[in-house]
Amino acid sequence: MSASPLCVTANPSRSASSGRWRGLAVTLTGAFMAIMDAFIVNISLPTVRDDLHASFADAQLIIAGYGLTYAVALITGGRLGDLYGRRRMFIAGLGGFTLASLACGLAPTPNALIAARLLQGLTAAAMFPQVLSLMRVSFTDPRERAIAFAMLGATQGLAAVAGQIGGGLLVAADIYGLGWRPIFLINVPIGLVTMVAAARVLDESTASATRRLDLVGVVLSAASLSLLLYPLMEGREAGWPYWAFVMLGLSVPAVVAFAWHQHGKSVAKASPLVDTRLFRYRAFTAGMIAVLAVCTTLIPFFMILAFVLQAGLGCTPLMAGAVFVPLAIAYAVASFGAGRAGPERSRAVLLIGGIILMLGYAAMACVNDLVDGLTGPEYVPALALLGIGQGLVFTPLLNVVLSNISEQDAGIAAGVVSTMQQVGGALGVAVVGLIFFSAVAAAHERGMTDMAAYTTAFSFALLYNIAAAGATTLLIALLPQKPASRA
Repeated sequence: MSASPLCVTANPSRSASSGRWRGLAVTLTGAFMAIMDAFIVNISLPTVRDDLHASFADAQLIIAGYGLTYAVALITGGRLGDLYGRRRMFIAGLGGFTLASLACGLAPTPNALIAARLLQGLTAAAMFPQVLSLMRVSFTDPRERAIAFAMLGATQGLAAVAGQIGGGLLVAADIYGLGWRPIFLINVPIGLVTMVAAARVLDESTASATRRLDLVGVVLSAASLSLLLYPLMEGREAGWPYWAFVMLGLSVPAVVAFAWHQHGKSVAKASPLVDTRLFRYRAFTAGMIAVLAVCTTLIPFFMILAFVLQAGLGCTPLMAGAVFVPLAIAYAVASFGAGRAGPERSRAVLLIGGIILMLGYAAMACVNDLVDGLTGPEYVPALALLGIGQGLVFTPLLNVVLSNISEQDAGIAAGVVSTMQQVGGALGVAVVGLIFFSAVAAAHERGMTDMAAYTTAFSFALLYNIAAAGATTLLIALLPQKPASRA
């Protein structure tokens, strides 16, 4: 397949620069921090609630606030990098994230912590798209780019382990009597060192065709995503009140208005927030839908398995986190192995990964249904298989999608990719959460024990994950047979 018209010729001097690997290490450190913070609070939340005397509603916002502002601002964050410089926005976002982490660690009240978490999400959204776009423009050789994305996958796996295990260890250690606060304060020295390193080793890049920020597009994007994501994140916990359905209904015309506005500016070549020409290309469009589909399984799976392990099987938070470690390690190893396979085998790797993903969820269901006296570790072999499938699909899929995009659109494409991840996660939590918790309630009404209720509900929820993994595999089959021949 020939390169898409959006692709531009690579800059050989950038490709030849030995500093790109040092730059990758720096940007992956920022990615590690952003991803870890999505996991670390879950384990520590009971301690946070007790110390701050927070309500359950406060606890939900401590978790959901970060995810909401992060998701809403990703597209804008990507475009700001295109406009003002990806290096500059990475450092600015990282600096803001570091300050927000300090504010989280020093928060005296639930409301102060919620506000700091909202700021953390916004600054992470300014930082994370630059990680993907800098990888796209720095690694012009397809094989090296595949390895770089494989290292991102390994980083994500390690961040998940650090979040699940590190959070429990930091809280248990009660360093200087600070309790839960070190889970945020640890970001401060790491962030400061990374900022200094970023200023020294990262090369600047911008999109010369981007002239100004589309402020109307920013408002429409934020409004449509907020109307869609907030009820998906908070509706179930609130009992699906009327406002959740009103917001979901309003999100439809808001999304249509955003798409119409962006298409008009794209046709007029008037610096849209999202250039709709991107969706004319099969690799990008099919890849985006595949990213959405696979993310509807990832985040809700971690959520419901945590409930099964702790509420159903009686595991402590630290024990539950330890059960996830084999999955994270397998994910990291498989991601790196996928990158070593080479770009010419990327589609085959993705297809194999999709099949293994289905088998992994099916294996989880078999263990859940057939093993008597579950205690948690019985899931480990199936979780390792699942981690291999996730590693062979997730980051290689991001590489395939972004490799077909021009340098000038790298930032916005990275923002759209990241937004699809968050939308998919929120949608999955809503759908799988509805299936899972409805089944738990029905099982309790029939007089089942907690173990029986949660494992039965887990089996129902896994049916969705198996189906979604199958849909992801079919979408992967629609991707181009070969990667773009030039960047």
